[in-house]
Amino acid sequence: MYVALYAAFGVASPFWPKFFETKGLTAQQVGWLLTAAMLMRLVSLPVVAALADLLGSLRLVLAGCAIVAAAAAAALLRADTFLLLLLVALVQAVALAPTTTIADALSVNAARPQMAGRAFEYGWIRGCASAAFVLGTLAVGQLISPADLAPVAWLNAILLIAAAVATVWVPGPAAQAASVGGLRSAVDARFAVLKIPGFRSVIVVSALVYGSHAMHDAFAVIRWSDSGLGAPTISLLWSEAVVAEVVVFLFIGPAILDRLGARGAAVVAAAAGVVRWSVAGLTTSVLLLALIQPLHGLTFALLHLACMRLMQAIVPISIAATAQALYAFGSGLVTALLTLVSGFLYGTYGGAAFIPMASLCVFALPFAWSGFARRTARSGTFG
Repeated sequence: MYVALYAAFGVASPFWPKFFETKGLTAQQVGWLLTAAMLMRLVSLPVVAALADLLGSLRLVLAGCAIVAAAAAAALLRADTFLLLLLVALVQAVALAPTTTIADALSVNAARPQMAGRAFEYGWIRGCASAAFVLGTLAVGQLISPADLAPVAWLNAILLIAAAVATVWVPGPAAQAASVGGLRSAVDARFAVLKIPGFRSVIVVSALVYGSHAMHDAFAVIRWSDSGLGAPTISLLWSEAVVAEVVVFLFIGPAILDRLGARGAAVVAAAAGVVRWSVAGLTTSVLLLALIQPLHGLTFALLHLACMRLMQAIVPISIAATAQALYAFGSGLVTALLTLVSGFLYGTYGGAAFIPMASLCVFALPFAWSGFARRTARSGTFG
């Protein structure tokens, strides 16, 4: 399921802007469309995930969302006006937003098959997903041309349908949501997760550390290009980070978690962010950049694994999807805001604008140390 889902993202995410351009949209219209889709994802993410928890049927909601998103991708092939493209893109954004969070809720909190007497590692699943994203991007790149990006839409649709079908074989939650009295009580139960101190720490640390990537994602390539680095070198530097992410998910991350626990892993991730952004702000040396790019495996993948490990221990299964949605919503909102701030900082201070991103990781350290401490696992619902 993860491979199909993330491969669907890989074939489409990098190429949607160009796809819309081939439909006759101006650069401004493409910008409006992508921004509206981003805002719609932020709105729909917690709502749909909470609905999945209320229904107690995560697999059904995930499959339904994937099918609706696939239909929207197919509809984009026929849409030929800005308003129609915008409408269909918003429908797909609503459907796609909760898919990864519900998938994580299933894999982390519910589906726990045994391999050689131990719980199956979430990192193995997520690492395969990251690899599938890269392979999907590479594969569709061989099928498209500047004038024909139709394969982007139909491959996206096919892979999303495959993900929906795969949910049939995904183990369901070990426990269903308990019955609660009335809609208000049900809603209160879903958002009771915010009362868990450890979960609040997850929100704060992930928002600060993931948000610190905003400057890199928006302006790293521009900074490197302006310093004279060529496209092949930039491509290799970017690929380093992706490869490191996969390696940490599959191999290094689970070992670090077993040895240091969620708290130690979160502290390592935040500390790696301090080093990474400090060096990025002080130099554009290819050698030094090549040394810090693999730290992405720690600042993103290891922290994600630490958050999943802690959430598995402290969040009841009955509100797992809601918790995953709030986790994604918090970091997504902060990243979006920091992306806006990054434009001002980079325009004013140039490469030194990376230093405030390092300071965000410094602020995350005490929250990681105090909030990710080992806690007793919970199950069931809040009374």
